[in-house]
Amino acid sequence: MTKLIALVDGSIYSQSVCDHAAWIARATRSSVDVVHILGRRDVSSQPTNLSGSIGLGARTALLEELAELDGQRAKLAQKRGRAILEDAKARISDAGVEDVSSKLRHGEIVETIQELENDADLVVIGKRGEAADFDKLHLGSNLERVVRSSRKPVLVASRAFAPVSKCLIAFDGGTSAMKAIEQVARSALTDIECELLTVGTQPAGSMQRLEEAVTMLRDAGYRVETRIQDGQAETVIAQKVETEGFDLLVMGAYGHSRIRQFIIGSTTTEMIRSCKIPVLLFHGA
Repeated sequence: MTKLIALVDGSIYSQSVCDHAAWIARATRSSVDVVHILGRRDVSSQPTNLSGSIGLGARTALLEELAELDGQRAKLAQKRGRAILEDAKARISDAGVEDVSSKLRHGEIVETIQELENDADLVVIGKRGEAADFDKLHLGSNLERVVRSSRKPVLVASRAFAPVSKCLIAFDGGTSAMKAIEQVARSALTDIECELLTVGTQPAGSMQRLEEAVTMLRDAGYRVETRIQDGQAETVIAQKVETEGFDLLVMGAYGHSRIRQFIIGSTTTEMIRSCKIPVLLFHGA
């Protein structure tokens, strides 16, 4: 691993994003790009389109005043963004990471991440943003978009960082699960205890892939246990995380289309919502 992208937005999750990024960067000797993205609404200076029966002169004056206020708001948003970046960079540097840079970008978050992740290995984002700080059941509006669109693994940071010593890997034998195993095996975080959890009836060949996954992790130096349990994946995984003291959940991300998930739900979304620990997500592609 050579570079991480840490997305900060000024929410209470931004400190956790920095702490998680610093932990991984120290362990993997990676650099960190701290990124704050200003959306179009943050920097818009377009005058508001007012309608009504007010006189032309009055409306023109009001539009000019609104345009001036929008310009001031855009400047303040940029100043705030730079301040957020300075604080985040200092926090990561103080945690012992030598190579930290900051980027203030304008535009949509998905397009920006797709551009920046070309030379990065991991994206770190908070579970919730500024608008969702006080709603425990509501995920950040940009989170799913980032996870779905990113071609790189995404670490969803929990509300606060805690040292990671015990990791649960949700293993179904699929492409994304095997990719997760490969990445973890190469991560140099070998002081972490891992448990591979398989839930429910698995397709043919999955047990062989489970054995391959265990061998790969043990050869890399990990302590590994396996467990197979019946039940619904969402319920079993959430209960184990809650009762057995895991510090990190690793799993594949969004195996079905949005339309199908609307009908049957999504294990990925439910795990992010219900688990109070960071979740590391991998795509199969």
